[in-house]
Amino acid sequence: MDFSSKLLENAVNEMSQLPGIGKRTALRLVLHLLRQPESQTLQLSQSLQKMREEINFCRRCHNISDSELCEICANPNRDGGLVCVVEDIRDVMAIENTSQFKGQYHVLNGKISPMDGIGPGDLNIPSLVEKVKSGEVRELIFALSSTLEGDTTNFYIFKQIEGHNITTTTIARGISVGDELEYADEVTLGRSILNRIPFESSLKST
Repeated sequence: MDFSSKLLENAVNEMSQLPGIGKRTALRLVLHLLRQPESQTLQLSQSLQKMREEINFCRRCHNISDSELCEICANPNRDGGLVCVVEDIRDVMAIENTSQFKGQYHVLNGKISPMDGIGPGDLNIPSLVEKVKSGEVRELIFALSSTLEGDTTNFYIFKQIEGHNITTTTIARGISVGDELEYADEVTLGRSILNRIPFESSLKST
C-alpha cells in the first residue's frame, strides 16, 4: 500500500495493530478521523491517553475500575459469597447484561494455554485461591468458555481449592462447546447462569 504521507502511513500502521483491523480498514478509519473536526480527534486521543494513564484494576476481583474497588464489589447489595470466575472484563459485561447474576466476579485475565506460553502463574489464580481459603466464598461458578483451555483452567482451579468447604458449579451448556461468552445472546447466557450445574457433574460428562 503506497502512501503520499509518512504521517498518514504511521497512523495507519498503528491503527492496524488493533484486533480485527487490517490495513484497509485502518486506512478508512484514519481518513474518517481526518475528515472530522480537529477538536473531535483531539478528544478521542485525550480520552485514550487518560484511560491508559489513570485506569485501575479492582483489588478484590481484578475487574477494570476507576477506583480501588469496582462498582460491583463496592455495591453492598451484591452477594460477596457467590463468585463467578471469568476470563476477562468482556465476560463480566456479557453476564451483567443478562441481569440474572447478583454475586461478584473474579477476573482471571486469561486462561491456561501451554501452546501460548500461559501458565497458572500468569493468571489471577493465587488471589482466587486465597479468597476461597479465607472462607468468604460459599459458591464458585466457573464461567470460562467451553474450550480445551477453559476446561483446563477450570480443572486446575478446582484441584487447588479441593478439600475446602465450598460449592463449585459451572454454567449450563446452553453455551455451545467452543463458544466465547461475549458472543452468546443474553437470554441463553442468563439461563446458563441460573441453571448452573455442579462442577463435578461436568467432569463426568466429558
